[in-house]
Amino acid sequence: MYSFNARVRYSEVGGDRKLSLPGVVNYLQDCSTFQSEDLKMGIDYLELSRRAWWLSSWQIVMERYPRLGEEIVVSTWPYAFKGMYGYRNFTIRDRQGAFLAKANSVWFLFDTAAGRPVKVGEEDIRGYKTGEEEKLDMEYAPRRISLPEAYWLGEPVKVARHHIDTNCHMNNAQYVAVAREALPENLRIREVRVEYKKAAVMGDVMIPRISQDKDIYVVALCSREDIIYAVVWMQAVGA
Repeated sequence: MYSFNARVRYSEVGGDRKLSLPGVVNYLQDCSTFQSEDLKMGIDYLELSRRAWWLSSWQIVMERYPRLGEEIVVSTWPYAFKGMYGYRNFTIRDRQGAFLAKANSVWFLFDTAAGRPVKVGEEDIRGYKTGEEEKLDMEYAPRRISLPEAYWLGEPVKVARHHIDTNCHMNNAQYVAVAREALPENLRIREVRVEYKKAAVMGDVMIPRISQDKDIYVVALCSREDIIYAVVWMQAVGA
């Protein structure tokens, strides 16, 4: 297990003075990035190896959103590699060890020179000690998200420079931020799932297609040509 300590910053909270949902996603992906960097298998190594780990899906279950200034511990560990896929758990805990968030993620290894996914080899995972950590005890959801037939359209969002990360694609957390922005402000999101389908780049325009069934919201972020960039599923409390 890899962990780092943090304190919830003012820049990461919303009007309720609690860590925002995109802020949660940022902490999780930062944790896995820190682990890779500390193992000397981070961005520079992957660039030289013509490899990239791209995210296929998220499932994040929130027990409690930490407050402004609260100290937290963010942890991650990969628990399996199969074919081209890597499977990784995450947790956020408070200083007493209580769970604030549990998460599962599925990644795939991409050959940037060949432009296609590749099978994970021993050299790609050295140092991660796969198999030494147990799979997190949580209720696992399917990777794929079903799209409802009925939906309404949200305001289009143009991908700008501040959305882009080191892969020159829209950052994974930004899809969650755009989808969350399309929903009513007062919702408290208990669980979020994301299925990533096509990486958006600067200048792309995403049109949210929003569906609701009781406390479940599904936001498909689509192009004008009906290409789906990502599907974001959210369960709200008190919807």
